[in-house]
Amino acid sequence: MKCPSIFPTEPERLEALAAYGLDSDHQLPSLDPVVRIAARMFGMPVAAVNLIGSDHVFFAASTGIDEAVDMRRDVSFCAHAINQHDVMVVPDARLDERFHDNPLVTGSANLRFYAGAPLLAPDGHALGALCVIDNRPHDDFTEEDCERLRELAKMAADRMELRRIEVSPEHGRPAFDDFAKNAPNPLIAFDSAARLIGCNSAAAALLGRSPTQGLGEPVDALLPERDRAAFRDLLARAVAQGSLEGLDVPKDIIGLRSDGVELLLGLTLFMHREAAGVTFSAHLQDCTERRERENALRRMANTDGLTGLANRAGFFRRVEDTLTRPMPAAVVMIDLDGFKDVNDTLGHAIGDNILQEVGRRLEAVAGMQGFAARIGGDEFALLLVGTDDPESAAMVAHIVLRAIEMPIVADGHEVRVAASCGISVAPQQADEALELIGNADLALFKAKSIGRAQCFTYQPALRMEAMARRLYSMELHRAAHAGEFLLFYQPQVRLYDGALTGAEALIRWLHPERGLLSPAAFLPALEGGPLAATVGAWVLEEACSQAAYWRRNGAPDFRMGVNLFGAQFRVGDLAAQVQAALDKHGLPPEALELEVTENIVLDHDDLVLDTLQRVRALGVGVSFDDFGTGYASLSLLKRYPLTRIKIDRSFVEGMLESERDASVVRAILDITRSFELDSIAEGIERDVQRIRLFREGCVHGQGYLFGQALSAEQFSRAFGLAGGSRKSNG
Repeated sequence: MKCPSIFPTEPERLEALAAYGLDSDHQLPSLDPVVRIAARMFGMPVAAVNLIGSDHVFFAASTGIDEAVDMRRDVSFCAHAINQHDVMVVPDARLDERFHDNPLVTGSANLRFYAGAPLLAPDGHALGALCVIDNRPHDDFTEEDCERLRELAKMAADRMELRRIEVSPEHGRPAFDDFAKNAPNPLIAFDSAARLIGCNSAAAALLGRSPTQGLGEPVDALLPERDRAAFRDLLARAVAQGSLEGLDVPKDIIGLRSDGVELLLGLTLFMHREAAGVTFSAHLQDCTERRERENALRRMANTDGLTGLANRAGFFRRVEDTLTRPMPAAVVMIDLDGFKDVNDTLGHAIGDNILQEVGRRLEAVAGMQGFAARIGGDEFALLLVGTDDPESAAMVAHIVLRAIEMPIVADGHEVRVAASCGISVAPQQADEALELIGNADLALFKAKSIGRAQCFTYQPALRMEAMARRLYSMELHRAAHAGEFLLFYQPQVRLYDGALTGAEALIRWLHPERGLLSPAAFLPALEGGPLAATVGAWVLEEACSQAAYWRRNGAPDFRMGVNLFGAQFRVGDLAAQVQAALDKHGLPPEALELEVTENIVLDHDDLVLDTLQRVRALGVGVSFDDFGTGYASLSLLKRYPLTRIKIDRSFVEGMLESERDASVVRAILDITRSFELDSIAEGIERDVQRIRLFREGCVHGQGYLFGQALSAEQFSRAFGLAGGSRKSNG
């Protein structure tokens, strides 16, 4: 078992932890909803906020823990989690060298899975972690799940910070042992009848009076009238029982200066038994600056620095306060469409100006009954208090869209931006802040999937769709790790004689329950998820291996086409991966062709261009897939190092019946000749199409006329390649 590391600044860390006034006997009830949400969100039986003491750990909140747990720091997973800056995920503790022999793993707790996000004090010291735990392993905890756990950890840290601010007077007040008339700190004394019998110079200056003013008069004259009866009652009960023990002595009181000005005072009250009877001494502390500082910190913690609107934390608290009153409310989540393009083309300074103007417009729409916030980046939110009608909320959302669409002048540029909105209302659709905001987020996701400048109101089906996406994401992870993905190969031929020249590698999913799935069933989810680069690298490796095998077994000039995911340009070094695959399988570069779509090029223009230039320098072919279906294709031909253009099947299917489609095909072929590029048409299903394409000058083709996508063994049999697939022959 590996014990967790101890921070070099451990004394300072423990001092920061002590400022929260929490220990094994004092938990924080405001954290209970956070751990319950975490357990529900991830489907885990246990969730906890675990704080790390000097040699032990303790729960500030927990759910699902029904028996005593070993709370030693040496065995704590959270004590490891605080030593790293990001979420710590342990998919299977029995397979992890740090924890495989840990008592929490081998004992009755049977801990198998752990994920924990560190909780930090404002000064950066690690306090503990928000964690979720299961007694079975999980290899499906995604980066999206990590981000959700980070968000919940931020919520937990916010609530802990409120606790620190709440208890800080208790820890920050100086302690005084004796009453001293000339002490530098404000001190007053009074008798059992609550008559003022002493006031030092510091207290007199604080209260705007002389040291002798008011002696012999009721001490509660130093308090506002509204607080006097409660203070007199406190003193009477102390005198009656002979001590202050067990009484609710306030830590702060409102003091009254002689000029009538009220001020916040820290209070430490002592009771003394003397020969003359019982007396009291009160140590006072001027907390005005502290209150102003804490108010400023609260404003900073809840305010977006760029727009002056509430930030994510401030918005959540306002929604939470509204729903706990309870009051009906609606949340409108707003995301600017295409704002990244504005930043990229006009610069971040103008982008910031636009965000500030959008914030002002949202405040104007919100008015007195609403509350506007900038959640982060180009995402905003509105809280509409008193609105529980989805149609009324939608009307406001459309007003928001129209307001945002109005031209914005920034640094001499007139800019237009659009936005999408998601709407959720309470209490019909949610009764907790996190759920209400989450529902509006799901509706926003749906709105953006429909198109630009759209509004969508939450429906329960959206949560089912989100759960289905999460389940699908989990299944894709399993498929990648269990080897359920396969490659099929569609032949590519020369049109004039039908000779086999190569194939396009096409991915399939052999699902254990649903059978063989085509790319249309899973490719969108795969492309948009975290596995795209990993699966893309596998496709490249597998296809190169198969191409090398066929070139050695009957097809010496065989060329393999491999489709690329956009993520492969963002993760790792694609050119280096291509070179490594060629070297590993002894494949000449001209035997490989990488296919890219226009969407990939447009989304990551400069990055893709640089990578493709390096790939082309290796001698590998670069094909432009689905050519003619996008608006920027012609301009891209001038910049990108292409070797072949693929004519989209939609034009091939219609070229015999539609003169427009035929004209597009002729124009594409004229372009390929002008740029000295190779050409290939996809979707050829009839011989008359093949003949027409050949006469127009198309060189290669693929489609059902020549063969559908086949497994490696089927492909080998169909085209007379010796030995079947590389796998069947070792």
